[in-house]
Amino acid sequence: MAKRSIIALLLVALSLMVIGPATAIVYGEPDDGRHPYVGAFVLEIDEEFRRICSGSLISSTVFLTAGHCTAAAEDIIEPGDPVFVTFDDEVRQTSTFHSGTPHTHPEFGSGGNNDPKDIAVIVLDDPVTTQGFAELPEAGLLDDMKSQLRSETFTAVGYGTIRETRKKGPQNILSNLERMMALQSFNALNKSWLRLAMNEATGNGGTCFGDSGGPHFLGGEDSNLIVSITVTGDAVCKATDDTYRVDTPVARDFLDDFVTVP
Repeated sequence: MAKRSIIALLLVALSLMVIGPATAIVYGEPDDGRHPYVGAFVLEIDEEFRRICSGSLISSTVFLTAGHCTAAAEDIIEPGDPVFVTFDDEVRQTSTFHSGTPHTHPEFGSGGNNDPKDIAVIVLDDPVTTQGFAELPEAGLLDDMKSQLRSETFTAVGYGTIRETRKKGPQNILSNLERMMALQSFNALNKSWLRLAMNEATGNGGTCFGDSGGPHFLGGEDSNLIVSITVTGDAVCKATDDTYRVDTPVARDFLDDFVTVP
């Protein structure tokens, strides 16, 4: 399955990722300020700001994202160099960028597919108090709700590439730097993963490259309760999202070092 970050594309064809005008998540729509605490994870490379992933502000100084995003970023930037986050509706060279330090789960990648510990935070150098915050779930929330998850709506938000039609393969994955959202339904749940449907034929949207680390909220478009973060899915962004749960003991133990978990 393909990671939902664009790190691989960044390394192969960095020039394709220079921030510029946006075109328009998969089968979704512009967020239009509904989730102002969702931001883009950005690197400064060759004096250009380049969006690589997405994420959410969970306190004034802590930005939640995916471990594979921060781990790859640390391989790209020089030791000690900052990374950046913006909460602008669209990522531009003139956006407001907040500097910070990435912290990847210390055991990232050690658990195989069962639990890759694919979670990270960026600790911002200065507090951000104007965007509001996303809310973390109580321990084991999804397990407690398992019998009713099929009737729930989930909302994905991110700055990644988009797909407007399920026809064809990767050639219909389009460039995007705007914060987008899409509604999804439940597919499956296991110890570390929440799988969500993103098939347009069943009325679902989802995520694509550059959405990694972005939130999946339990509830409709007005929800701010994060239950999982974008990590992976099918390679052409047409069928399913495999999202990493943040209500598990592993995720909560990591986050507890940076914020107070419910």
